[in-house]
Amino acid sequence: MEEYQQIIQLIALSMGVAWASGINLYAALLTLGIAGATGNIDLPPGLQVLSNPMVIGAAGLMYGVEFFADKIPGVDTGWDMIHTFVRVPAAVLLAAGSVGDISTAAAVTSGILGGGIALGTHSIKAGSRVLINTSPEPFSNWTASILEDIAVVGGLWMALNQPLLFIALLIIFILLMIWLLPKLWRGIKTIFNKLKAFFQKTPPPKDIHLLEK
Repeated sequence: MEEYQQIIQLIALSMGVAWASGINLYAALLTLGIAGATGNIDLPPGLQVLSNPMVIGAAGLMYGVEFFADKIPGVDTGWDMIHTFVRVPAAVLLAAGSVGDISTAAAVTSGILGGGIALGTHSIKAGSRVLINTSPEPFSNWTASILEDIAVVGGLWMALNQPLLFIALLIIFILLMIWLLPKLWRGIKTIFNKLKAFFQKTPPPKDIHLLEK
């Protein structure tokens, strides 16, 4: 029974850190690092480096940068595009590191699954921000950014303290993600098509009225 609980906890932690990294990598690193350094959680051997003061400081610095960049319309989308190449690879390493002391096969499997989950959460975050940026007011960005940060901290807390509940909610999230991603993609395509049509419009010649006469 104890071995079963340990397996559930490892699955929840590895997939939880991958899920959170796809939303806000630096918030996830900072949360795990501080929790490990203060003794609130026992990080697996592969993640114990996160509690190093240098790592915590770097994660805190980058979280501060993202905290402001994530709340500026347009800048947040550019930030998300760049972090496609940061969040997903980092999620693979973190998910693999969560179970790396078990076996190489477990680490590779966890990395593959974690990368897929992180890519999904990152795509939903980035895609929803593109749609939100069509709103003229900035409050939608601020609200979305703050809720994302809360979700990262809350999700990691649940993965560590209520692993079965987290896994159940993660399965529901994956099903919703499969349903939502095509709709987000269609919405983004519609926005870009409208922008393309707008910029391709050519103004009428200045002497059009003379030609009509």
